[in-house]
This record gives sequence, structure tokens and C-alpha cells, in this order.
Amino acid sequence: MKTWKLVVGFFLVSLVSAGVAIGVYSFLNRKEGNLFSDNSLNQQGFRSVGFATPAENTDFTYAAERSVNAVVHIKSVVKPSDRDRNARRYINPFDFFFGDGDSNPLQPYQRQPRVGFGSGVIISDDGFIVTNNHVIDGADEIEVTTNDDKVYKAKIVGNDDVTDVALLKIEGKDFHVLPFGDSDALKVGEWVLAVGNPFNLTSTVTAGIVSAKGRSEISGYGSRGTENKIQSYIQTDAAVNPGNSGGALVNTKGELIGINTLIYSETGNYVGYSFAIPINIVKKVVSDIKQYGIVQRAILGIKYNELSDLKEIEPESFKKITVNEGVYVADFPVNSASQKAGIQIGDVVTAINGVKIKNGQDLKAQLSRFSPGNKVEVQVTRGSSVKTYTVELKNDQGTTEVIRQKTPKDILGATLNELTSEAKTRIGVNYGVEVSAITSGKLRSAGIRNGFIILTANDNRVSSQDDMNTIIINVLKKDADDRGLYIKGFYPDTRKMEYVAIDLND
Repeated sequence: MKTWKLVVGFFLVSLVSAGVAIGVYSFLNRKEGNLFSDNSLNQQGFRSVGFATPAENTDFTYAAERSVNAVVHIKSVVKPSDRDRNARRYINPFDFFFGDGDSNPLQPYQRQPRVGFGSGVIISDDGFIVTNNHVIDGADEIEVTTNDDKVYKAKIVGNDDVTDVALLKIEGKDFHVLPFGDSDALKVGEWVLAVGNPFNLTSTVTAGIVSAKGRSEISGYGSRGTENKIQSYIQTDAAVNPGNSGGALVNTKGELIGINTLIYSETGNYVGYSFAIPINIVKKVVSDIKQYGIVQRAILGIKYNELSDLKEIEPESFKKITVNEGVYVADFPVNSASQKAGIQIGDVVTAINGVKIKNGQDLKAQLSRFSPGNKVEVQVTRGSSVKTYTVELKNDQGTTEVIRQKTPKDILGATLNELTSEAKTRIGVNYGVEVSAITSGKLRSAGIRNGFIILTANDNRVSSQDDMNTIIINVLKKDADDRGLYIKGFYPDTRKMEYVAIDLND
């Protein structure tokens, strides 16, 4: 009997305890519901999420396996120029006074080849590779190593300093390829992988999320300033270091959505911020280079000011602006397509084909997707009204024609003949080229005539047309202010040394 009473008592206590627990839970739950309810925060459809909610699948093995075989290691070699080889000789005073008699106290200044390393991505099974222009810029030799340790010599198909994109080619077939994704569809917070060769550690994969899109005015390790550049970077927190430049940024599907290009760092090593060129910009650049040898860049036909600058430049005009983002139309070039379409000075361009334009970098990045001859819808704000105009984009020559890349020979407008041994003996030189068949071009504009002997260009010896081609190509890769060609030579009949400066800008 006593045992039965204990059992009953235990059962009743348990029921009371359970009831109390349920009541307290219900009370707290109602209280939490009041604290975080739709009414208290005035947010429709708001619901709290428990910590036990399953996270997105973060298994990156498929994307990693798909990517590493298509990402290559790039070694670029820049040989010393003749200017380096002919640099002044120096005297080692200790050798001069305490030499053993066998050493020459006049030691020539020696420079070793400059060797750089980076990454690239195979984008076609016949060996086309996309990388950063700064990885291969000025290179005399390029060596590509695939993930299976096969080594290839690569040639530069073309490059674009404005977007920092270059296209290479290696010989072979059936290479592993990374398929293109859609960088416009990328979302902030989405998982991405960076694949490359940091510090020469090949086939390295790091993971992170998309931290931001459309980043511009970024100057960091791997950049060369922002003037005249197109920047609309994908920012991620995936670890990227020296050697990753030109490597792949991929989504979890294993699709190429960006080319890693620079990091923001004061030390040159990763500190949490890395930036990639969106693949939708890269696709246009490499397609143009492959088809035409040069990027077909579209021009809207406006001269603009940033709204942030307008307040200081033209305060009265700024007072009339009714929007916070866009670019202010300050003037038009001759034969402007935008002016012809109806856009006016004082308008603020706020969108291209429905894509918001916040500043000048946004405008350049959006236009980089189009070619001359394409028509775009340009939205502008004029006072308090919004207007849309259809503008046919032009090239920088004011036409819609395809611009073909000029060869160095076309630019100079002449043929450069190698000097025979007899000619060298007769003239008294060891190297040089003779100018002949001058047509319209830079040499004629500079006053050079047939028969002129070119010895050096930009302090580099010239012994063939190929030598001059290399020099001109390297000059054209520089910023517009540095595109100078400095020629030294003479006419055999006068033998008076002449120095000629030529501006290689169009």
C-alpha cells in the first residue's frame, strides 16, 4: 500500500512539473512572439530563424575538382634590354687595388632576366588561356605548366591594359576547360572558390563569399592605378596572394565567374580583400582579341563629370541635380551619337539598358560589354523628369566600323631592311636597319626619309623589323602619356647623328 502511494505521488508530481514547464514555455514563447512579431517591427513576412536551420550545402569538392585541371601556372621571363646590357661599367675599388692580377677591375653591370609568376585559366580545349595582362606584360618568353605537370611554350594572342586581360595560346588539344558562368547573376553572400598558384604553390583552392559587386577605384597589389582603367570588380574574402593573379574565381557549380586580379594590401600579402574581373567583361575582351586582335570599344559620346566633383566644379549646376547617383553630361565630342539621340548638357545618365549607373566607372564597365554599332537604352534625369533615349554606340573614331589592329609596320609607314655585312662595313656600324618604302605614317610625319639608318629605339639596339616590332608593342602597352618612341640614327651621306621623338598615340 505504501509503495502504491509513492508511485501515485511520483506520478502526480511529474504531471504538475510537466504542466509548469509547458506553461512557462508557452508564456515565454508568447512573450518572444510579441518582441519579434510582425506588428512590433512592422515587417511583413518576418519570421525568426532558429540556429538549427540547415545551412546551404558547402561541399566544394565538385567545383574544386572541376577547376584545378583547367587552371595553369604561368612563368613569364623579361630579358635584359640592350639598354641594360650597355649600362655604364662600374669599378670595384677593392679589385682595383687588391686584385689578384687575373680579374678585370672594370666589371660590366650585369642584369639577370626578370622572372614573374602567375596563373591562367584554359577556356577552350585547343589551348586558349585567359590571364591578367600584368602577369605577362613585356614578357619575352612565357611558359605554361598544366596541373599534370606538362610544360608548354605560350604566345600572346592579344592583351588589353584597360581591363587587365590577356589571351594566350598553347599548342595541343583536349585540354581541360572551365565553362563560363554568369557574373551578373552572382549574389552578395554567395560562396565562391579562388583557384591559382599563390607563392608558386600550384593548384591551390581557397573558399570565401562574395563580399560586394561593382567595386571600383581600387588600387592595390597587382594594380597600376585606376586612371583610364575599367574597374567593376567582384570583391571576395577568399584568400588570394601573389601568384593568384590571372587565376579562376568559380561558383559552387564549377563555373568560371571571374579572373582574380588584385588584392588590397599594404604588404603585398592577403589581408582579407581580393578582387576579380567579372567574367561577363572578360568574355567580350577575349572574344574581340581572338576575332579582331584588338578590343572593339564602344563610346557613348559624352563628356561627363562625377556628381561628387560637380559640387566643387559647378556649384550652380549641382543645385539643379535631383538625383544622388549617375554621371553629369558636361559636353559632347564632335558628331556625338548621344547628342544626336536627344541627350542634352545638364542631363544625368542614371542607367544603361536598365542597369543602374552610379558613377563613371559603372558607365565604363557597362559600355565595355557592347561593341560599336550596338544600340542601347540610355536613361537620364533632366530636372525632375526621367527620359530614355536610344543611342547607337560608336568607336573612338566616330564610326561603327570594325577597327583592325595596326601592325608596327603600319604605324611607322615604312619597311625596315636589315643591313648586310657589306653594308655594315661600308657604313661603319655593327647593327642597324635601313628605312625604305616610306608611305604615310609616323616616320614620314617625323621628317624621316628613305635611306635613314635607325640604330636604336628607346635605347634598344635595332637590327631587324622584329626588333622594332617588339619595342613598339611594348610602348603601346603603356599609358597614353608614356607612348613615346625615341629613335637614334643617321643618313650615311652626312653621318650626322640625329635624334627623333615620335608620339605613338593616334
